[in-house]
Amino acid sequence: MKRVPAGRFRNWAFGFRISDFPCRPLLVCLITLVIAVATGACRRDMFAQPSSKPLESSDFFQDNHMASRPLVQHTVARGHLNADEVFYTGKIGTNLVETFPFPITREVLERGRERFDIHCSPCHGRTGEGNGMIVQRGFPPPPSYHIDRLRKAPAGHFFNVITQGYGVMYSYAAQVEPADRWAIAAYIRVLQLSQNTTLTQLTAEERHKLEGRK
Repeated sequence: MKRVPAGRFRNWAFGFRISDFPCRPLLVCLITLVIAVATGACRRDMFAQPSSKPLESSDFFQDNHMASRPLVQHTVARGHLNADEVFYTGKIGTNLVETFPFPITREVLERGRERFDIHCSPCHGRTGEGNGMIVQRGFPPPPSYHIDRLRKAPAGHFFNVITQGYGVMYSYAAQVEPADRWAIAAYIRVLQLSQNTTLTQLTAEERHKLEGRK
C-alpha cells in the first residue's frame, strides 16, 4: 500500500485524493448535505417533550383521566413534618396544654409584644381589654383578656385561637408562624399579670418602685 506523507494526509479522503475530484465545490456540497441529513435525523424527544397543563384531561392515566395526580398518601411537604405535636397544635391529643413548649425569655416576650401590637392590638387593644381601634370604629369587641375565664385559660387556648380562629376572629395561621403564636400567648400572660397581680405577690423592691411612682 502506498504510504501518504504526513503533510499530504489532509488531501486524502476515503482512499482518494481530493485533488482527484474535478469539482471541489460539488464535493463540499455533498459532504455538507450528508452532515445535515445525519444531524436532522436525530430524535428530539428530550427537546420536545409532551407537557400537560394543571387539571387538564389526559388519556395517559386510566383512573381519572386527569393530568394532575393526587398526592401519595401520607405525603409531607418538605419542612412541614410538624412532628412536635405540642409546638404545632398546642394540644396533647385533644387536650390544650397548660405550659409553653419552650422557655419564655425576655427576648421571646419582646417578640410577642411586637407581634401582638401588629396583629392583635387593632381589635384587642394594646392592654388586651378588647377596645382596639377597629372596635372603636364599630367592629364587635372581643372579650377582655382580664376576665376570669381567659385568665384561667391554658396557654394552648391562645395558641389554638390564633391558629384556628374563634367567633368573628379568623385564623392567623398564614400570617403568624407557630413560634410567634407562642410568643404572643406568652405576652398575653404578661398583660394579664400586669393588671391582676396583688401587692403580696411582689418583691420588696418591686413594691418600693411601685409606691415611689405614686
